Amino acid sequence: MAAARTDGPVLEQPVRRLALIGAGVLLLALLALLYRPAPRQLPDHAFAIPGEPDRLTVEVLNGSGRAGVARTATRVLRRGGLDVMFFGNAEASGVTTTRLLVRRGDSTAARRAARLLGVGTTEWDPDSTRRVDLTVILGGDYAPPEELHP
Repeated sequence: MAAARTDGPVLEQPVRRLALIGAGVLLLALLALLYRPAPRQLPDHAFAIPGEPDRLTVEVLNGSGRAGVARTATRVLRRGGLDVMFFGNAEASGVTTTRLLVRRGDSTAARRAARLLGVGTTEWDPDSTRRVDLTVILGGDYAPPEELHP
């Protein structure tokens, strides 16, 4: 009996199968690179910021020296649709005039906050490390609504 030869077409099928699988994986990787969404860049920003572009983020700092003022101002701003990320005390106390510091973007958040609070002077003071659009430093001129108390 003669021995059958197995080194011919029998070995080509696994190699062909591996080549097809490899080509399929390569094609999927290429398609994934072509169709991935590009990171969203917002105007006037050095880096992409997650979240909706119309969401305005605020931090509220109490510079007046009166207890609970930052908490009540936070409630006022949140009721008005602003996203207050942090509230607490300012480094300085005894501040007489409420200041609205625009950290990034335009002055939209400052205008809304000033309207809601009823006081405030707007200043441009960019600071991308704060990760908020606006810093509110409450002064002695801010009078919280009577229905809100600390």
